[in-house]
Amino acid sequence: MTSWRRLFGRQAPSPSGALRRFFFPRLTGFYLLRVVLVGLVAFVFFRYVCTPAWTHGQSMDPTYSTGEFVLCWRLRYVFRAPRIGDVVLVRLAGPKVMYLKRIVALGGDSVAFEAGQLVRNGRRVEEPYVSGACSWELPVRTVEAGHVYVIGDNRRMPMGAHRFGQVSIDRLEGGPLW
Repeated sequence: MTSWRRLFGRQAPSPSGALRRFFFPRLTGFYLLRVVLVGLVAFVFFRYVCTPAWTHGQSMDPTYSTGEFVLCWRLRYVFRAPRIGDVVLVRLAGPKVMYLKRIVALGGDSVAFEAGQLVRNGRRVEEPYVSGACSWELPVRTVEAGHVYVIGDNRRMPMGAHRFGQVSIDRLEGGPLW
């Protein structure tokens, strides 16, 4: 068996020394600069690109349950427009409070609920992500240009317990990564 010294001309580093240097590095100027840069990049990334969030409430059951951790990809709508079926984070009640909802209609579409069934542009919509029946009734309304119509997936909840409706595209913060 070839020894470490014959291969590299020096003694093998001890495991405890390598661990000590890894967890307690020398505080040089270059090391401190790297720490500051990593911290700055992490701050920008998690503040403006991929925001962490936790779900609260049952309005998106069974797709997302209360207490789940999601990462909001804030660049989702930089290069493409929102689409029907997208799950989005909507800023409704201030900068720190966002709602997780699904887009069910775009600007110019008409939306209604008849006997618990979503009706878009006069046609009933199949929604495989909705579990359970509901008895919601909502008269026809038209979504304004530059807006989308959002609603949660849990339609078993009473209609009054949901926050849903038309929101400006400017209020869409992005969508969850998964």
